Amino acid sequence: MTPDPHFFGYGSLVNCATHSYPNARPATLHGWRRAWVRTDLRDVVFLTGVRDPDASIQGLIAAVPDADWAALDVRESGYARVDASAQITAPDAPSDIAVYEIPHASQRSGGNHRILLSYLDVVVQGYAQVFGAAGVAAFFDSTLGWDTPILNDRAAPLYPRAQVLSPQETALVDHHLDALSAQVQNLEQAALPGKGAAAW
Repeated sequence: MTPDPHFFGYGSLVNCATHSYPNARPATLHGWRRAWVRTDLRDVVFLTGVRDPDASIQGLIAAVPDADWAALDVRESGYARVDASAQITAPDAPSDIAVYEIPHASQRSGGNHRILLSYLDVVVQGYAQVFGAAGVAAFFDSTLGWDTPILNDRAAPLYPRAQVLSPQETALVDHHLDALSAQVQNLEQAALPGKGAAAW
């Protein structure tokens, strides 16, 4: 029997409350880092992996039973699924591992795009649960684009897989954003994101 392929998640897929893919376990992707990038697909930014030979990032791998990628490809709409098998280390790493990235040709500069705080909360919660506070710090350190404004939608989350954070988890997110002097905007201070914001 051919082993199931796996994906490597480096954002919301690290938070297992947002999916039910089996055999999730920590892994490291070499030759990549993360970045917040703009596209014409929606008015909030994507978190994507970008190639960087001097970097590596922590995340999770999980199985895609029977190589049925359809549901995950829909969730990752806008991304391209690419082979990363040779760049991943993990316990009992399978031979077939994919990672999702926003193609460079789809990325844009400029525009009134924002990071959804409800999405960032989900990502940080996942990293805190799997890798602890040190893993959260590594997530912030290995991600580019923190000059992008952040839309504080915690009171009315726009991200459809939003999770409830503990006070400690919320404080951890806020601590790192404060350290970055991030531009956090409240919903009443900014126009709501438009196309595609709730389609993730």
